Amino acid sequence: MDSTNSSSSSSSPSRYESQKRRDWDTFGQYLRNNKPPLSFTHFNPSHVLEFLHYLDQFGKTKIHILTCPYFGVPNPPTACPCPFRQAWGSLDALVGRLRAAYDEHGGNPETNPFGAPEVRRFLREVRDFQAKSRGISYEKKRKRPKQQQQQQQEDQQEQA
Repeated sequence: MDSTNSSSSSSSPSRYESQKRRDWDTFGQYLRNNKPPLSFTHFNPSHVLEFLHYLDQFGKTKIHILTCPYFGVPNPPTACPCPFRQAWGSLDALVGRLRAAYDEHGGNPETNPFGAPEVRRFLREVRDFQAKSRGISYEKKRKRPKQQQQQQQEDQQEQA
């Protein structure tokens, strides 16, 4: 199945589409380098989790370990030897793009390994641990109804 932008063949794909294609290619490379190599038809949620763990080595977010004196401190005053990891938000966005790419490449949405309960549980655990480790909270942002947003915009314009 083709994953190019459907708006026109001459226009370049959106940033999201480019990232999604790049992520899909990277995951495919990871599967090919696996011992033994895996095909897209033979991977499962455990391979997705292995891939996410593999990506941690390229992370840029300092995640304090439980024994670190800065565990739970939002802005530590000095450096510490704690590891760098992939940030939860980056992993969450990556899994979302790979989930969409899997569907676009002919995968069955009901058996999509990127949407499996163990992958969702892993992401939740990463989010919660990183929030505790860094002393920050990840609260889900609520979308406001459009009518309420429009009213607020009108109120702001009247005040100006």
